[in-house]
Amino acid sequence: MADTLTGPVPEAPDAVPEFPMPRAARCPFDPPPALRDIQERAPLSKVRLQDGSEAWLVTRYADQRALLGDPRISADTDTPGYPTKGSGGAESKFGFIMLDDPEHARLRRMVTAPFAIKKVEALRPTVQKIVDGLIDDMLAGPKPVDLVEAFALPIPSLVICELLGVPYDDHAFFQDNTKTMVHRDSTPEQSGQATREIAAYLGGLIGKRLADPRDDLLTSIAGRVRDGEIDHRMATEMALLLLFAGHETTANMIALGTLALLRNPDQLALLRDTDDPKLVVSAVEELLRYLNITHLGRRRAVTADIEIGGQVIRAGDGVIMVNEIANRDPEVFPDPDRLDLTRDARRHVAFSFGVHQCLGQPLARMELQVVYGTLYKRIPTLKLAGAFDDVRFKHDAFIYGVHALPVTW
Repeated sequence: MADTLTGPVPEAPDAVPEFPMPRAARCPFDPPPALRDIQERAPLSKVRLQDGSEAWLVTRYADQRALLGDPRISADTDTPGYPTKGSGGAESKFGFIMLDDPEHARLRRMVTAPFAIKKVEALRPTVQKIVDGLIDDMLAGPKPVDLVEAFALPIPSLVICELLGVPYDDHAFFQDNTKTMVHRDSTPEQSGQATREIAAYLGGLIGKRLADPRDDLLTSIAGRVRDGEIDHRMATEMALLLLFAGHETTANMIALGTLALLRNPDQLALLRDTDDPKLVVSAVEELLRYLNITHLGRRRAVTADIEIGGQVIRAGDGVIMVNEIANRDPEVFPDPDRLDLTRDARRHVAFSFGVHQCLGQPLARMELQVVYGTLYKRIPTLKLAGAFDDVRFKHDAFIYGVHALPVTW
């Protein structure tokens, strides 16, 4: 892989750039330099995946929004032309997010209610209590502390466990297995085994809820099985999707966002010193725009010819929409590489766009608002406990973040 492209993307097969592309070590918060070059020179161009196949790379914000809202592109991994993850193997289905309407919409509606804004807002006091309790524990314990293990991971894990009805005592089991699932160096056998272990665990819990209903989301899902609306396999996939998405992404965002703020002390000061909840909301949206932890692109297959950006994409082609570079599109976000918590960043595509946009975004937003609005006020002298260059970023994972974040105060 090359760090940058030196000219227009050529058409010769041996010159098609590889994807994914490496980030620059000196700028770990920024998209890979090659993506910026492609966005400027050839915003719709072919890339080669690690299995040798090719797909269209879509880098401009407007083009991504247009395609994500177009019914002629498919999220179904069985659609001809669907691009693999780039690991050399076919991408497996992951619940209803890898299905198309109307089946996608039918299944999604089954689990929408707990993530409605009013329901999520009712959870805010609970999340605040969790955040304050974890900060109390850190302040009472030894220093330095790994913010990932002590704070970033427990918050969303506790919340999603409470919603689903999964015992938090089992968090080490599902966190270890999801780490294997998202690690880019995991073999298909390792990833498959980790997925099967969590699926068997969740399938067992769903079976228990059929016999012993409770007031939780697993019971609701189990009820759909009992009523014949879905089978046990789909119920398990739903639960796995919600458990995985409910903790892995938000945990990485908490830690990575904190590190970005520590590297931008003027912006951290704005957030730490404000009493304006609107600024906290704005800060969350800007950090979501600026960081983008889902950094390998949204994959789709084209089912009918589409003209976009002056180029015709044919039926059977694959497309990859890289949200991190779309969120740095200067046509939409002036001075896009600057972290500015006062910016109106609400148009970002960190949660995607269209029918497949993130179901849990109200919950993620609320959790991040509580975290970013509390942590730096409670620990105003928070700082890295070592050198920035020693922080290990998750270049080796499908979900971007940091492996650990040693902090002190």
